[in-house]
Amino acid sequence: MLLVIMDSVRARNCSLLDHNNETTPNLNSLADEATVYTQARSPGTWSLPSHTSIFTGLHVEEHNIRRAHHRHTGRTFWDEIPHRTGVFSENMWITDMGVGLEDPFDDIYGQQNVLFQEALDPGNFSLSEGQGEYMKYLKRCLSHSHPLKSALNGLYIKTAWDYPQLLPDGHTTGTPAGVYTDLFIDWIDERTGGWAACINYMDAHLPYEPESEFDEWDDGTARKLQEDCDDQVWSFNAGEKPVWQMCSFEALYDGAIAQIDHEVNRLVDALKIRGKWDDTLLIVTADHGEGFGEPSEVRHNAIITGHGAGIHELQLHVPLLVKFPGQETGTSHDKPVSLTDTPHVVRAAVDNDWETDEYVTGDPVLASSHGLEEPMEKRANKFINDLWLYNGDYRALYTDRGDHVEKQISWRDEYESVVDVYGAQVSRIKRGESASRVRDAFAELTDASVRDSASEIDISGATEQRLEDLGYL
Repeated sequence: MLLVIMDSVRARNCSLLDHNNETTPNLNSLADEATVYTQARSPGTWSLPSHTSIFTGLHVEEHNIRRAHHRHTGRTFWDEIPHRTGVFSENMWITDMGVGLEDPFDDIYGQQNVLFQEALDPGNFSLSEGQGEYMKYLKRCLSHSHPLKSALNGLYIKTAWDYPQLLPDGHTTGTPAGVYTDLFIDWIDERTGGWAACINYMDAHLPYEPESEFDEWDDGTARKLQEDCDDQVWSFNAGEKPVWQMCSFEALYDGAIAQIDHEVNRLVDALKIRGKWDDTLLIVTADHGEGFGEPSEVRHNAIITGHGAGIHELQLHVPLLVKFPGQETGTSHDKPVSLTDTPHVVRAAVDNDWETDEYVTGDPVLASSHGLEEPMEKRANKFINDLWLYNGDYRALYTDRGDHVEKQISWRDEYESVVDVYGAQVSRIKRGESASRVRDAFAELTDASVRDSASEIDISGATEQRLEDLGYL
């Protein structure tokens, strides 16, 4: 079983769902032998709550894992798998942050931004020993089997954190998707029995830095604007930068999606070459989408920038493609479905008792968002004093209306609106209409009692810098 999460990829920018730019040609081809759900929704608007819902089958307001200091203490569908499990990603919420999502995995492949993988990793060292322990790190290097390489790893990460301008052109703060594809392929080659894995590709998460091979929609203008931007979210919310500049980032974003699509094709080819394709359940989706300055569906005179704050379709409507074991014929389903039903789909495939509409469970399709995480709020306050517009509880309920999907929204239990969604490319906002059924639907949810406070993690400088680059600090 392979779960591929294309982090931050919204449905609207996938050619699989009729985007004009050919961003997902490989997913388009794969659809001929897989199932496409055209109206899939993420349960949350950023990585931590969304991944928790995908892994557990619980809505965000059932598991309540929505802040960095929250820790999930319950079970996930990964715990039920009797085979070796692995997670491959630089998304630190599922590898390094101690929030419980990494616990079910036997093998964890997180950030791969050191020079020598076989040597001491400064990030892992700092997780256990704390930041600034330079002499202790050097002593540890001397006792390591690769002392010089370990020391060079430390120097490289310190340089990347404090003096990125000294690094070669083309250096990025993240790890390209291809690295995790290679790690996964090596990993399955070592398996003699069954396996299950999650790969989370972060290439389409800001900052957008597609490799030249896939950067075909930007002539260099968007990249220059991105480099000159102090903050890719709050500079625009504060009006310091014109919104058209943020819109231009879509050109880079599309290139990043194409880069991920290429890696998905490499995964498929690797499974076919090794004779594992027919027996593999493949799920390709996203944990949330992204905003590029579009008008809010709820907040008057506000725009949608990035993800986290808000509950816009561009943040929730995600691609979802599933190739069930033995499936040979492509099909599609247009009813609204939730990624919270992923555990159900996995169990059905494991039991070999699946239908192509397995995500269409009949359960309510719900989504929620709960304002800014404290570090994000601190970052936002550098640009905006009054963050009332960006906080408060957002809730959404999706209903199938035959020729379209109706989305009812409430914000702060006071402001309401309705959106008619005709597909990934077309929707219509009807502000001020009653969304009373949202309250009724969420009133049916109960606390699953799976949340505890995460222990304090003294993250490494490189990890802290990466969190800041991603907009979390």
